[in-house]
Amino acid sequence: MTEPRRPLAEHHRRLDRLSDEMLRLRQALPPRERLIAGLVQALRAVLAATLGYFIALELGLGQGFWAAITAISVSQNSYAEVRSSSRDQFTGAMIGGLIGLGAAMLGHEHYLAYVLAVIAGMLLCSVLNLGAAGRISGITTTIIMLVPHSGAFWQFALFRLGEVTLGAIAALLVTLVFGVLARRLFGDHASS
Repeated sequence: MTEPRRPLAEHHRRLDRLSDEMLRLRQALPPRERLIAGLVQALRAVLAATLGYFIALELGLGQGFWAAITAISVSQNSYAEVRSSSRDQFTGAMIGGLIGLGAAMLGHEHYLAYVLAVIAGMLLCSVLNLGAAGRISGITTTIIMLVPHSGAFWQFALFRLGEVTLGAIAALLVTLVFGVLARRLFGDHASS
């Protein structure tokens, strides 16, 4: 008798099949279509990065590059995908920032505090079913605890969250504008 598949293993198997199918469909596009799709994606990402970067600088956030990095990392083909990715980015940054801040205040000079903080944030996101936010939580904790900075940890964490938020909002706005333009130029059948 065979043992029934565990639900988690089955879920991962189905996700892997879907991912493989999406990759196969993208690869089946003619080269010209892939080139156009890549160019549009690159334009969206660089416009969002530019917008987030300069807004962060105007607001006095000295590390506007984090807004640019976030904008590029959440840029997707559709507004719904960007919204989902932005939500994960913001949630992960919030959780990683809070946990990283707490761990830094308790023992930032100890690598073990960093390791435990990353694990705690990723576990919390997993338990709360927050998807990719766990990865972002670990990244944010790493930035707060390992990237050299001046000033208070709470200020660094708060600015990091602000920069992430600006980058995500910039990506949402640019994707929304691209979607509106695509519908006007190409009609209702255009993807955003």
